[in-house]
Amino acid sequence: MPVVTHKIVLTHSIPAIKATGLLLLLFFTVAGFGQTQGKIQVIQSPLVDSLIEITRNNPSLTKNEGFRIQIFMESGNQAVSNAQAAIAQFQSQFPEFQTYLSFGQPYYRVRVGNFRTRLEAENQLRNILLSFSKAFIIKEIIDPPALFSTTINTPEP
Repeated sequence: MPVVTHKIVLTHSIPAIKATGLLLLLFFTVAGFGQTQGKIQVIQSPLVDSLIEITRNNPSLTKNEGFRIQIFMESGNQAVSNAQAAIAQFQSQFPEFQTYLSFGQPYYRVRVGNFRTRLEAENQLRNILLSFSKAFIIKEIIDPPALFSTTINTPEP
């Protein structure tokens, strides 16, 4: 019995596949640039909203490790009044920053700001050093500033 072999010759298939792929790539690239506006609707579980509310209402969950700038540290009989004077001076010059007065025996300390990164704190330290020459950055638990607006799932008008 004779053996039958089949030979298939593809002469132009590789260049045709490359050309077809190139055309498809070009088409989808151009089609993607044509879309400049649109509307996005986010559909999420109600559990996400409840989780956000739990996080907002529980202060221990909203505290993060971050950085503050210490502008004052002193002990002694006049330390409290000097600290309050430092707070008043700082708030008049930098009203956008929160101030914190703390006592760790035997020192009263005034620390300012809620910075997520050291880089943020360093940027502000340059301005603060002009008025408070002994200021420095300290790592501490902070009340982080909000990253997003306070409204959740507000319907369109």
